[in-house]
Amino acid sequence: MSEVLERFLKYVKIDTESAYNQPVVPSTEKQKDLAALLADELRELGAGRVAVSEAGCVYGKIPGNCAGAPSIGFCAHLDTSPDLPGKDVKPRIVENYDGGDVTLNEELGIVLSPENFPHMRNYAGWDLVVTDGTTLLGADDKAGIAEIMTMAKYFRDNPDEKHGDIEFFFPTDEEIGCLGAKTLDKSLFSPDFAYTLDGGPLGEITYETFNAASALVTVRGLNIHPGLAKNQMKNAILIAGEFINMLPPAETPEHTEGYEGYYHVLELRGEVELTAIRLLLRDHDAEKLEAKKQRLRDIAEFLNKAYGEGNVTVEIEDTYRNIGEAIKPRFEIVEAIAEAMKAEGVEPFYTPMRGGTDGTILSFDGGIPCPNICTGGHNFHGRYEYVPVQSMEKIARILAGIVKSFAK
Repeated sequence: MSEVLERFLKYVKIDTESAYNQPVVPSTEKQKDLAALLADELRELGAGRVAVSEAGCVYGKIPGNCAGAPSIGFCAHLDTSPDLPGKDVKPRIVENYDGGDVTLNEELGIVLSPENFPHMRNYAGWDLVVTDGTTLLGADDKAGIAEIMTMAKYFRDNPDEKHGDIEFFFPTDEEIGCLGAKTLDKSLFSPDFAYTLDGGPLGEITYETFNAASALVTVRGLNIHPGLAKNQMKNAILIAGEFINMLPPAETPEHTEGYEGYYHVLELRGEVELTAIRLLLRDHDAEKLEAKKQRLRDIAEFLNKAYGEGNVTVEIEDTYRNIGEAIKPRFEIVEAIAEAMKAEGVEPFYTPMRGGTDGTILSFDGGIPCPNICTGGHNFHGRYEYVPVQSMEKIARILAGIVKSFAK
């Protein structure tokens, strides 16, 4: 079993699912279980300045051996998405994948099929790590962690390889708003530039992300006995439905791609007197994101004219910005990824990320330019998540290649 696969299988068996709407960081204490393990492993790999913060974030640094080489940081998040359980993950290796259907769970009839996911056919003859269909896998982002740690071991085992300082940052709560990254301690992580490992298929490079915001729409109604309700009841659930129906129907995640932004109705909960809608707003263009925010306010104003002032309120909070603003002036750090990929026989391709990463926080709040590198995984946040073993192996070598390229 390869080094990166062994690490990955160990990490995914540790439950690190984060949770929405918690008053503390990390949102779940169990994320610290993986944090403690990684801190111990970093020490074993010769890292110094190893620390786990109160927020559960892991820091460390391997000192360089090449004068003048820049310090390079690597970042991958500890948590897995709350969208599907991350407990009792049972990874399985499909060796020498034949290009057809993979039965994940015969009892439940759950099948991973190239008819639904055509990219699977690209990996015929490769080894795939899959789930049993009842949980997510956790390649987002434990594949990234495994690849970074495997790269670190390479330099421990090859002390004559020249490199600058290699710094590590494994934050918590990325999946619920990059909350761990927002607690960054620059006295423990301050490289000249950094890379997040939080992307998709082998070869993918990302230096553009969405601009992002979240919105909470609160609808207040008036309840009264339904037999006496005519011209008196205000049903907050139905008013919330009107709000949702006034959003552009083609600007949702299921109808957009590439640089197209969206409104995502993430949660609807409530009763006649009080209903809440939680939404995500996304757009690569900052002005278009502002227009989306304004549309929510305009809908609320329209409904308040119909149902009474103050019945519908909108609270909007910015989450992160497009990292392209910070990356483009230092584009050589992106070009280094492409060159390291080509050296491993991987054809690089650039794609705008339809999401965000901790790199956004590092780039803007931390002043550390931070593009994103693939982890090799597919179908994140769901039961059909999988990652090819050979992709993880290549990516670990690509990371080592990046570090060495700046020490020449």
